[in-house]
Amino acid sequence: MAKPAVIVVGADKGGVGKTTVSRTLLDYFSANNIPTRAFDTESPRGTLKRFHPGITEIVDMTSTADQMKIFDTLNNAVPSVTVIDVRAGLLSPALASLRDIGFLDAARSGQITFAVFHILGPSIASLDEIAETANFMIGAKYFLTKNFINNTSFFEWDQATYNSYFHRIKDATELTIPKLNEMAYEQVEVSSVPFLKFVANKGVHDEPANYSFVLRGYVRHWLANVWSEFDRIRLTDIVGKDKGGRTTDVAEAGGEK
Repeated sequence: MAKPAVIVVGADKGGVGKTTVSRTLLDYFSANNIPTRAFDTESPRGTLKRFHPGITEIVDMTSTADQMKIFDTLNNAVPSVTVIDVRAGLLSPALASLRDIGFLDAARSGQITFAVFHILGPSIASLDEIAETANFMIGAKYFLTKNFINNTSFFEWDQATYNSYFHRIKDATELTIPKLNEMAYEQVEVSSVPFLKFVANKGVHDEPANYSFVLRGYVRHWLANVWSEFDRIRLTDIVGKDKGGRTTDVAEAGGEK
């Protein structure tokens, strides 16, 4: 039995599209036939749960009872991967809590696979976040994620300054989430379905839908590029899943051959 894998997605700044990244991860694992569960810390009303209600539970990361609900069940839960979408502004406090309960020590000793997708904004403040989270990253896979979903330009990132922060963390990996056409993104939001279902022209309960062919094409192309980034970092290997080929491909879901 593969050891449990926990992926934390978060930022210390709001509005950087962290839940969008969480949604692409859940679609990716689903397509690769990797059992996954998710926790949405936007208590009491969660955005992630709206798109993936069947596998997502809303929790309060500051509650001891909810921490137990997540981490006391890692070994006996059927899903091999746990994705935690951390509420905006709470990444550092959440990592501090994981340190306090001994989770980071367990990850460091190899009992648990731990990965952090740190969604960065364009400002120096985001780079300061890197310095703050660096202390928690020993034993973790750390992905510094530039998310262009909100038309972010990262104009304040002087390359020399960026490098001075980036290289403080050993083995950190840079990841890029490309921009999605605004109208396509808005249509998925209105539809309240996973990106993969939108591409497949399916509704909430897998019933046939009537989404725009053009907008589905934009989402299909964008999601394939995001998945290419996940393939590049060998995400299936990281979570301990043997490669056996995807059960669902973005192009196949969209009806392409």
